[in-house]
Amino acid sequence: MNKLKILLSNDDGVYAEGIDALRQELSDIAEITVVAPDRNRSGASNSLTLEHPLRVNKVASNIYSVQGTPTDCVHFALNELMKDDLPDLVLTGINHGANLGDDVLYSGTVAAAMEGHFLGVQSIAFSLVGMRCFSTAAKFAKHIVLRHIANPIPTNRLLNINIPDVTFEHLKGERVTRLGARHHSEAMIKQTDPRGQEIYWLGPPGKEQDAGEGTDFWAIEHGYVSITPLQVDLTAHESLTSVDNWLKEE
Repeated sequence: MNKLKILLSNDDGVYAEGIDALRQELSDIAEITVVAPDRNRSGASNSLTLEHPLRVNKVASNIYSVQGTPTDCVHFALNELMKDDLPDLVLTGINHGANLGDDVLYSGTVAAAMEGHFLGVQSIAFSLVGMRCFSTAAKFAKHIVLRHIANPIPTNRLLNINIPDVTFEHLKGERVTRLGARHHSEAMIKQTDPRGQEIYWLGPPGKEQDAGEGTDFWAIEHGYVSITPLQVDLTAHESLTSVDNWLKEE
């Protein structure tokens, strides 16, 4: 039986603690290839680099650094580096911080998994809701991979998984959830640079607005791992008829 092949990527950069923890945890059950940005590209979402070529450097055996976005990394890996021997799974993360609710719209970690899904490989995004217990998230990721080997994920959706920042023994379990929602983010922070020119920082994320039971926010707040299936199709199918009728009105 051939050894499982897994592609790892992220948005925190090829040298980030999260992706290294994931690589080490999975190395005994799979052949791992890492293709990740050369630096932190958090918040890059699904952006692709179109105006200049991608520069790729091999930094170690089966570990590649890309001067591009997380989506660039997975696109390059599946369409060039591994095109003749595609991986069985694309795993992204472990993200340094949560990807809950509206976060998925901006997350490079989720976008990288979405690119893998779009290109036909089962993909999962992992995020640690904190910055301490990466080993917990890595162990849970391995648990999910082993479960997938024994009984493949029964959906063609990508999975967005958030893990509480606690020791593995303190996880209360797992919940299948829907995305919650935040209030609007805080106002922009206006400052002046040393040359007297105005600069602006994005404000912090807004507080949870839709965070009731069944949401990813609720699961994390109560100590559970949140597992949310996501889809690429953004079409509001239930609105097709009403918009069509609106256009026909005189």
